Order: sequence, then structure tokens, then C-alpha cells
Amino acid sequence: MTTLTNLLDFDPAQLVAYCADLGEKPFRAKQLQRWIHQFGASEFDTMTDLAKSLRDKLATRAEIRAPAIISDHTSLDGTRKWLVDVGNGNAVETVFIPEENRGTLCISTQAGCAVNCRFCSTGKQGFNRNLTVAEIIGQLWMAEFELRRTKGTEPGPKGERQITNVVMMGMGEPLLNFEPTVTALKLMLDDNAYGLSRRRVTLSTSGVVPMMDKLSQEVPVALAVSLHASNDALRDGLIPLNKKYPLRELMAACRRYLAFAPRDFITFEYCMLDGVNDSDEHARELLALVNDPVVGVSCKFNLIPFNPFPESGLLRSKNPRIKSFAQVLIDGGLVTTIRKTRGDDIDAACGQLAGEVQDRTRVQERMEKMAEYQKKFGADFGRIVEIPS
Repeated sequence: MTTLTNLLDFDPAQLVAYCADLGEKPFRAKQLQRWIHQFGASEFDTMTDLAKSLRDKLATRAEIRAPAIISDHTSLDGTRKWLVDVGNGNAVETVFIPEENRGTLCISTQAGCAVNCRFCSTGKQGFNRNLTVAEIIGQLWMAEFELRRTKGTEPGPKGERQITNVVMMGMGEPLLNFEPTVTALKLMLDDNAYGLSRRRVTLSTSGVVPMMDKLSQEVPVALAVSLHASNDALRDGLIPLNKKYPLRELMAACRRYLAFAPRDFITFEYCMLDGVNDSDEHARELLALVNDPVVGVSCKFNLIPFNPFPESGLLRSKNPRIKSFAQVLIDGGLVTTIRKTRGDDIDAACGQLAGEVQDRTRVQERMEKMAEYQKKFGADFGRIVEIPS
């Protein structure tokens, strides 16, 4: 039996090469790419401006297949979360966060995560495998056209784009799945695909220094670094990767990255943990670190209230403590925001994404939880409903 080639696996240059192998000219690849990524087409028959001979070739050799959706829930605040099947009993989560002037999609790059940060529930699930290009870009493809269908927005460039920003902040460490992540990024930025600007695509890393340098040369999108500590001793305990790439090395890599970045600052993500990393002294240490004459870096801080889960043994900092910490940074001249927690009620908040679903038992649990919520909040909870204005 012929194995079909999944065209979601190809970046623009690879699709040109694939079409050349079929004896087709490069402009056919652009047409094909527009059908796939701008119209959400999954059937070659619908691609009306492609020659019938090419459609016939593709029908027997290729496919357009994104991961299947296991569940689709919407939070009270409009956050929408899909659990998608990546095979062998594994599932990853994709989260859409709607705001007044933008729609942000949070994409996963690995099933589980090998970094094992102490405050992240995904890391506690262990690492299963890297996702393929089709599984990474397939999340954007699936979400964009699901959202359009829900809203009744037409596919294609004339229809209003639902996803304006992408953050590679879902499950996994993107830089430990480098090539597939970079290929997916190239598709996000390509004008014949999603046409996003580099400023609107953010990759989040826990600090894989050599790969940060490599990314700056290949696809330097906006960068967010999971910092979460103001000194090495503290960060070693929270993020084991710090033992390999300590803070001064990480800062120097951030500084190098800025020469190629689309923004003139690095975003530092900082999870607020009660009594662990949230004192005014920690904030002052951060100021000294980012203002260091040798490795200091232009940055902004995004403080994230921790989403507690039992295995972590950690608690969320109290709101007055978070505000006091932020004030020290602000008084020190740093732009500082406190992230509003979104999607808490459907476990879609930062650090809560579930990892392996080896025997689907977690899916069962989720379905039970959903039934509970529907009892509590009404039958429409978790369904897309039009709210009358």
C-alpha cells in the first residue's frame, strides 16, 4: 500500500521541490499552498485552478491531514481549548485566547516535555516524543478554520483572519524539537500561507542557549524566555536546564538574539511562586541581572500568577505580593505586566496543559469534569454559543 505524503509537512521551499518531483512548475506549489493554508482545503478536487492532471496525481500520492480533535471546550471567558490526537495514545493541547483586538493561538511542539520545570504540570507527565511539522502547523490550520466555521467567516484571504498572533508556548520545549518547529514557523510567516509578521509570532524557551543562536540565524521571531528565578541557585531548583546553561550564559544569548529579533526587547516570563521567588529582594536581583554592564539585556517582564497543581508542592503568590514585586521592577525602569489568568476553568491556563494521554483515562476524566461543569453552569457550558449583544 502506498504511503501518502502529508503536504502539511512541507515549508514553501519543500513544497516547490515536491511539485518539481511531480514534473510541475514552482507556481503550482504556491497555488497548492494557498489552497491548503489560506482556504483550509483538505480535498484536491476542490482546488479548482489546479490542472486536473495535477489533482489526479495528488489524489493518489498525497494528503492534507491535521491531528484529529478529541475534544473541544470553551471557557466562560471565551478561551477555547482543543485536545488533539497525535497517535499512540498521546494527545496535546492547543489553546485560543480571544481579545478585543487580536486572537492568539498557543501551540504545542512536543507530546509531554523533557525539561521538567518544577512549576509546570506538563513537565510532570514526562516526555513522549517530538511532534512532526504537520502536527505543529496542523494545530494552526485546524484552529483557524474551526474558528471561521464557528463564526460563519469565509475561508480564503478575503475572510477575516481569526488568529492574528501565535505563541509557541504550549506543551514542550520548542527548541528541543528544532527542525520541525522552524519549518512550521516558515509557513506561519509565508505570504502564501498565514502571512503573519515575525513580531506576531513568539517562541518561548526555557533557555536552550545553542538553539537560541541557531534560531536567530534561521527564523528570528519574537522571543520569550521562561526565567522564573533571579539567581542560579534558585533557578537550578526550578528549571534543571539552568545547570547546563546558567543565567549569565542565558542573558548573553538573549543579548546576541536581539541583534536579529523583530522587537527591541526580550520578554521574560516569571511565574510567581509564594515564598519561593517573589520577595522584593528577588526583584532587586532581577534588576541587577538585566542591567549588568556585560550581559544585561533590553527586556520586559510578564509576571504569571502560578496555577497550582498538587504534585508541585508550590502555591501562587498572593496578589498584594505580586503587585509589590511588580512595583520594584517598574520603579527600576522595566516594563512589567501581570498576566491575566485565562481558561482556568477548563485547565487551559499557563502551565496546566496535560501531557501524555496514554490510555485516554485523562480524556475520560475531562469528559466527567465537563459534565460536572454543565450541571453547575448549564448545558451550554463548553459549547460555542452566540451571546446576544
